[in-house]
Amino acid sequence: MTDAALLRRIERLEALDAIRQLPAKYALALDMRDMDAMVSLFEPEVRVGKGASGRQALRAYMDRTLRAPFTGTSHHIGGHIIEFDAEDRAHGIVYSKNEHETPAAGGADEWVIMQMMYADDYVRVEGRWFFARRLPLYWYATDLNKPPVGPAKMRWPGTEWVEGNFHKLFPSFAEFWAREGDSGAPVAEPAPLDRFLETMRRGQAAPKVQVRATE
Repeated sequence: MTDAALLRRIERLEALDAIRQLPAKYALALDMRDMDAMVSLFEPEVRVGKGASGRQALRAYMDRTLRAPFTGTSHHIGGHIIEFDAEDRAHGIVYSKNEHETPAAGGADEWVIMQMMYADDYVRVEGRWFFARRLPLYWYATDLNKPPVGPAKMRWPGTEWVEGNFHKLFPSFAEFWAREGDSGAPVAEPAPLDRFLETMRRGQAAPKVQVRATE
């Protein structure tokens, strides 16, 4: 192996480690309500909604959304898959299991549990990796004592129940339930290196997301 090839491998490992720390740092900063620490994980010109951009706009938005609905939160980070699009750009999927203490109608607090994943985009700016975008994909949210069995699994206190988008980025889930058994087709070849997520998505567009609360 040449020195240049070894250097590229070391740089890739360093990039993977830096990106893997971003969701963990995000969870800690969010749960501890350190708004400056949280927004510093995003690129300087991060988009915030349709008409704003930048870390200050993101901080103002998150400050508003974290005050009304919750007393406290805890975000538990799970599996993280990262693939590179270019030397300075990457994307990934990371699981998150979350807990929220939240006031319900009539003043009684509820303990809302949530299962979701993030579809992330990452960018390296001046040698440092940041979030470029976080797309939240929800499966369920409900009070701890009310299992989310059945449709419309997003069940926040004081709101109408709605369907999540946990499975909508990957067409395989709907295809699985649309057939009665194994298709009998030959097993597909393994996905190319750094193309596992792209292969699973098969060109599926990102679903529209109504960002709710901290997620």
